Amino acid sequence: MLDYKNILIAVDGSHEAEWAFEKAVNLAKKTDARLIVANVIDTRSYASVEAYDRTISARAKNFADKLLQGYKEKALADGVLDVVTLVEYGSPKSVIPKKIVKDTNADLVVVGSTGLNAVERFIIGSVSEAIVRHAPCDVLVVRTETLPEDFEPTVATDELVQNEVN
Repeated sequence: MLDYKNILIAVDGSHEAEWAFEKAVNLAKKTDARLIVANVIDTRSYASVEAYDRTISARAKNFADKLLQGYKEKALADGVLDVVTLVEYGSPKSVIPKKIVKDTNADLVVVGSTGLNAVERFIIGSVSEAIVRHAPCDVLVVRTETLPEDFEPTVATDELVQNEVN
C-alpha cells in the first residue's frame, strides 16, 4: 500500500459520506496520515433562495461547522492523531479537486460514490466523477453499503439535516 501523508475526505452529511469517512479514518490510522475533513457549501444551490431568506448562508455554515466537528471528534476518538477540518464555498465538483487538494497537499481523496444531490447527479454527473477526472492525486471512491455492526453515526447527521430543514 502507498504511504499516504495527507488524506482528504469530502463529506456532505449523506450516508455515503459516512461510509467513506470510515474508510478514510482506517487509512489515516494505518499510514499515520493527516486527515483533512472537508465540506463544500454549494453556493449555487442557495444563491437564488438568499433573496428571500438572508439567513441561509449562516445556517449552511453552522450546519457545516457542526458536521465537521462531529467528524473530527470521531476521528480523534478512533485514533487518528492529526485531524483538520475545512469549510469551503463554491461548486464541490471544482473546489474539491482543484482547490482543496492543492491547498492541503492531499495525496489521496476519499469520497462516497454518491451524495445528497441525486437530481444534479442524474443531469450533469456526480461530484465523485468530477473528482476522479480532475484530482491530481489518487482518489478512492467508496461504494460500500454495509456498515460494521459497531458503527455509530459521527454526528447525528439525520438530526442535523432535519434541524436545518425545519
